[in-house]
Amino acid sequence: MMTRDEFRQLLEQGVFILDGATGTNLQKAGMPVGVCPELWIMEHPQAIQDLQRQFVEAGSRLVYAPTFTGNRIKLAEYGLEDRLIEINTRLVQLSKEAVGDKALVAGDMTMTGQQLYPMGTLTFEELVDVYKEQARALYEAGCDVFIVETMMSLQETRAAVLAIREVCDLPVMATLTFEADGRTLYGTPPEAAVVVLQELGVDAIGTNCSTGPLDMVERIRAMYRYATVPLIAKPNAGLPEIVDGKTVYQTTPEEFARDARLLVEAGARIIGGCCGTTVDHIRALHDAVRDMRPQPVSAVKKRALASERSVVEITLDGPFQVIGERINPTGKKKLQAELRAGSMAMVRSFARQQEKDGAAVLDINMGTNGIDEKDMMIRAVYEVTAVTGLPLCIDSSFPEVIEAALRIYPGRALINSISLEGKKCQRLLKAAKKYGAMFIALPVSDAGLPKSVEEKHGVIRSLVKQAEAAGLAREDIIVDGLVGAVGALPTAALDCLATFRYCHDELQIPTVCGLSNISFGLPGRIYANMTFLSMAIASGLTMAIANPGQDLLMNAAAAANMLMNRAGSDLAYIRRIRYVEKKEEEKRQHQPPVPPAGPSAQPEGSTKQAGSPVNGNPVYQAVLNGEKDTIISCTKEELHKGTGPEDIINQLLIPAINKVGQLYNDQYYFLPQLIASAAAMETAIHHLEPMIQRSSSEKLPTIVVATVEGDVHDIGKNLVALMLRNYGYEVIDLGKDVPASAIIEKALSAKAAVVGLSALMTTTMMHMKDVIAEAVKRHYDGKIIIGGAAVTPSFADEIGADGYSKDAADCVKLVGRLLK
Repeated sequence: MMTRDEFRQLLEQGVFILDGATGTNLQKAGMPVGVCPELWIMEHPQAIQDLQRQFVEAGSRLVYAPTFTGNRIKLAEYGLEDRLIEINTRLVQLSKEAVGDKALVAGDMTMTGQQLYPMGTLTFEELVDVYKEQARALYEAGCDVFIVETMMSLQETRAAVLAIREVCDLPVMATLTFEADGRTLYGTPPEAAVVVLQELGVDAIGTNCSTGPLDMVERIRAMYRYATVPLIAKPNAGLPEIVDGKTVYQTTPEEFARDARLLVEAGARIIGGCCGTTVDHIRALHDAVRDMRPQPVSAVKKRALASERSVVEITLDGPFQVIGERINPTGKKKLQAELRAGSMAMVRSFARQQEKDGAAVLDINMGTNGIDEKDMMIRAVYEVTAVTGLPLCIDSSFPEVIEAALRIYPGRALINSISLEGKKCQRLLKAAKKYGAMFIALPVSDAGLPKSVEEKHGVIRSLVKQAEAAGLAREDIIVDGLVGAVGALPTAALDCLATFRYCHDELQIPTVCGLSNISFGLPGRIYANMTFLSMAIASGLTMAIANPGQDLLMNAAAAANMLMNRAGSDLAYIRRIRYVEKKEEEKRQHQPPVPPAGPSAQPEGSTKQAGSPVNGNPVYQAVLNGEKDTIISCTKEELHKGTGPEDIINQLLIPAINKVGQLYNDQYYFLPQLIASAAAMETAIHHLEPMIQRSSSEKLPTIVVATVEGDVHDIGKNLVALMLRNYGYEVIDLGKDVPASAIIEKALSAKAAVVGLSALMTTTMMHMKDVIAEAVKRHYDGKIIIGGAAVTPSFADEIGADGYSKDAADCVKLVGRLLK
């Protein structure tokens, strides 16, 4: 087994070569599609050992043990979950026997195929336990390092990494797979993956699968801008094509090696091959890059927070940024009442609005009487991350609340805050290190508030020293200026300005403050706040916790950025002013009209058309925002107004889900929002359906959907089924790993107009052709459409499918076109 320091030193020697494909090469060696790969390998050990020996002879210095789907959830699909320890142990042993001391062996882990809460039912802690079980087996079997690979979800990657770290301290590598748009299926860009995972303790990060070397170059470049760990690139041998009825990867070893040099130039230090890459590809790769000098691993750490979908960089002399303060029940009686009632509607609304108003980060505080603060904080993290891509600032007086939130947050959070108060300080610093968080350093000690500026600066220095001793860096810290009320202490503003200058000029650490404290007890507080903010920015203030809905404040911040010539601030100022003007214009346009005198002119018993404008209708907005728990009340209110149930569906629900599809295609929404909106619409339709009397002629066609034989991935297929049902189609979902004969049998018996086929893996795509052949054989005359991560329009044409859809929203359009 290898230590993390030894692994880092090994990678400093130059370009490090991994192995090539396992699945596609074993299929050539006789492994059938649809069997449990791990079990087949155990029964045919010579196949994997011969392959791994050849990879090492070709130049591989590390091979992946074939434990890819060796977790309990995956093995249960074959009834093998009780053999988890045996399977993982034996497969590591086979790999170590094959390579001896000529190469390292990585314990290989990947996604379970199940969706995490709140999109699915699997909780984060359950998933950690699943991964921990496999990690322990791999560690005890003697693997040298871990690889968490082909990950589509950053949160699942976090779960796997935490599981490994809670089992052992072996080196961990992690690679995600990115779609053609440059993001994972769940909307994570490469830079966010790097920021989150390297702070979580991953020793090398990168990307694998889904594309050839050339299309992977830009992903590596994006990662390199933020990486302080070595980067990994493990591309396919191009995209698969059908030649003489077989799946073929056309990129030759020479082409693969030539293009792989560009990956090294872009910043990759660890490189290998994924689907379709043979021993010849690895040999050519080794020969092409062995004399290259890889880009240096940066020792300069950027200050950056990240959500699952975005990165916010914090720089000493960059633009001033606001941490939105609204999600805090202090002084908000209505929010307190909602939280006690278990409602998160206002929390979600505050999150969305603060993002629109220009916040860069959102502070989350659930401290109020009458609730379980830890439980409510966890709920708030889930709810807020579902509706916004902004990073979060976790705010609580209790370490256990902060720890619980950091554990489940799918990003790199900011802790608000850590003071120099005894055991609490050490506990929170340890949590910040474990979960990779930044923190706000609050200059308060066991002695209480500092009595002078000098004492405050001494506490700040002590906090920095404690953080560094805990393994954190100065780049992980933002200092709170500790703003007091100028009405009580006339020098409060001046003292804070001195602290901002001290941290900026001498410590080179960014600062933050609770801005509104300065004006406490004074009239016209906004003017004092606005003036103090401008002075503070000029003195070096980096961020403030404030209400971004206060236009005067935000306008002053934008103007201060511009006047100080901060990067991009001129255009940002113009956008800010235009946003305020547009907001004011919308307010004027939406002023309610003066009601006419006398009784309503609405005829008794008439059916009112859906409210206008549609965009402002609560039902429409509930779908757009994925408000599953409020859409029923909105729908009932619309019915109470006299809108007919069919009008609600046709004029509100369907336009809303169409808009969601457009936002998804424009990469403004990602998979979590798409699923939430579809679920909200489905909830409303279920409520309305009993009220609608449909004639037989109005019934929409039946559609059969399935994941093809040998493939056990169904996230995309499930979403397609949900979206089609929302549009009124009768959908029969056959599940995953379904043989061609069963798919066509059901299509015939149900008289389905369309069969929708899904496959994630290149090794199972060819079973789509089997379904089409079965359809011809059984004289099924409906349409057959296909989709999936590796599927392309050209593949659809090659196998004779009637259409291809890239995602669920596109599938609805495709079905509509085909059935016209």
